[in-house]
Amino acid sequence: MINAGLYGWLTSLGYLAVALFVGLESLGIPLPGETMLITAAAFAAATHQLSIVGVIAAAIAGAIVGDNIGFGIGWFGGYPLLRRFGRYVRLDEPKLKVGRYIFMRQGSKVVFFGRFVAVLRTYAAFLAGTNRMHWIRFLIANALGGIVWATLYGVGAFKLAGAITKLSTPFEIGFAALAVVVIIASAIFVRTHIKRLEAVAEAALPGPLEGFSK
Repeated sequence: MINAGLYGWLTSLGYLAVALFVGLESLGIPLPGETMLITAAAFAAATHQLSIVGVIAAAIAGAIVGDNIGFGIGWFGGYPLLRRFGRYVRLDEPKLKVGRYIFMRQGSKVVFFGRFVAVLRTYAAFLAGTNRMHWIRFLIANALGGIVWATLYGVGAFKLAGAITKLSTPFEIGFAALAVVVIIASAIFVRTHIKRLEAVAEAALPGPLEGFSK
């Protein structure tokens, strides 16, 4: 069933509405980007006023552009915020080095699979920028994730129309459960190996942390 609120946006702006919602969600504003994609695909199937190819292309464009803006915000604004407020949540420079080191090694997976998980879809790009992930690696993982995500949900919604909303819930639950397991396992690992990880990160990134230190 087409979401009534998003229906108005689609009627007024068409493909631009899809790109706008997905893009704003991707740069860190918690809007229903995925719901808009599903709604637009169902709208295309029901009314034929939009092309499913156009809907998917708009979602991909929104995801890539929005994520790259979010990446830039994290790159240029993330560390100043952490420098000012990090001590209140026990994020000192050694721990931030651990974060950057882990993101350097596993960042592509976080960015790709994050596209399928609500919270990560909103903040993965910002975190990638904050942790100074190489932009080309980010761009490739981001583009691939956006293409697979938009195609999977767009084509699925178009073919199954309203029924995809029932199917998308298990997808979300599955990816969210996987993300929770990974996060918990990572948290336990980091907690029990923090000093060793700090030493490894310091060896890989010696000296002051670029972009963090004054």
